[in-house]
Amino acid sequence: MVAVTTMGWLSQIRNRKRIKSVDDVHRSKNLGILSFETAKTMSRLVALYKSLSDQEINYLRDNVVQSKGVNYLNSADATSLFSLACAERLEDLDFTAAAIGRLGQKCIDLGFNRFDILYADLKLGTLHFETLEYGSRKIEKKIKEIERLVYATANLHASLQGLGELEVSERKIKQRKLYCELGTPDQNVNFDQFDQKLASHRKQVRYLKKVSLWNKTFDQSVEILARITCSVYARICMVFGPYIRDLPACGLVRPIKNVIGSRSGPILGASQHCLVRFHSQKPIRFLDVDGSDKEGSNNNRVFHAAGPNTVGGSGLAVRYANVILLVERYLDSNMTIGRDAREELYEMLPESLRKSMRSKLRKNVKKGPVTDKLMAGGWKEPLNEMMEWLTPMAHDTLKWQMERNFGSMKFESKPTVLLLQTLHFSDKEKAEAAIAEVLVGLSCIYWCEKRL
Repeated sequence: MVAVTTMGWLSQIRNRKRIKSVDDVHRSKNLGILSFETAKTMSRLVALYKSLSDQEINYLRDNVVQSKGVNYLNSADATSLFSLACAERLEDLDFTAAAIGRLGQKCIDLGFNRFDILYADLKLGTLHFETLEYGSRKIEKKIKEIERLVYATANLHASLQGLGELEVSERKIKQRKLYCELGTPDQNVNFDQFDQKLASHRKQVRYLKKVSLWNKTFDQSVEILARITCSVYARICMVFGPYIRDLPACGLVRPIKNVIGSRSGPILGASQHCLVRFHSQKPIRFLDVDGSDKEGSNNNRVFHAAGPNTVGGSGLAVRYANVILLVERYLDSNMTIGRDAREELYEMLPESLRKSMRSKLRKNVKKGPVTDKLMAGGWKEPLNEMMEWLTPMAHDTLKWQMERNFGSMKFESKPTVLLLQTLHFSDKEKAEAAIAEVLVGLSCIYWCEKRL
């Protein structure tokens, strides 16, 4: 039997005596330029933390999981949807923990230096969560501290960019100043005013370096991140435990509040599913007790779980989202659609969707000419009803893509969109039929109103 350890080391590490070698002293430098990547990691972790609040979980249960678009295009099985949500949140946490592990390798303290081992033990269920209560005063205080540091670091990043631009201008101004000293006066430049502006900006950068992550050590940063990571994992176990049997038992976590309240929602079920079945009908095991993936790549496993007969599996999610949003824009305006705009929209459609749309148009033409404005009104109501559940999924599809653009220097800490809210797992045939329907409806409305 594996001995259960405690999380006491988190509070004891800083009081432990250290023997610093020359290499240790070298490695104990402040974050410096790595503060920006650290701030991104902190932002992602705070976003994860906030995504597990009572409000967010209730919204997931009452709105997202029960939304018409998700149920019709993705799945009506609440257990599968919660299982997918859990898999994606855990994958996001794994990604963040890996970044923390890389920072930990630069720490002096051996406990932080091997954060990867701690996280592996956490996922194996060999650590108690007793001191890591989600929503506790101590954890909330840490979250506020992280947000303050991230805010200061984001300002530092912007200030350094501005300083770089000013220093480029400084070199040019020095050349112009030299020409002035050689007898070519320049009345358009106030050299003293520019020097004051540059000095003030450099002073601001020095201040922001002091109050931001730039001035924090690797050990200080990893200590904060380690605590929140463990708290987030404990919360995931409590919220999603009924759906993933390999997660440590939720009984180890003392909840601050009842996540679901008195309502009897699907999350209270006793189901222990850890499989997700969508329209591909292929069972996908996302999670294993050791965090490994026995059916594919360890990177973006949830994203790549979409089958070939889904919109995401066919690589069409972003394209279909753009088509839907273009229809939304045309519907909400009184503008005409010129020939070029129609051709552009038509070119966005794959051949299968073009065939479906042409077939529906022919059927409508056989019913008679569509030139009456009253007929246009008859099209608008059902079209608007379809757009009410298609449009949010299209918006969320593009939002998911932007939020996962890890290459950009963003410091957002808002809860992120889940894949189950997007068109990614949507049945391709159903999605194409719905999009063809709204395109035909849009065409009929424009014909009736003579806006083509």
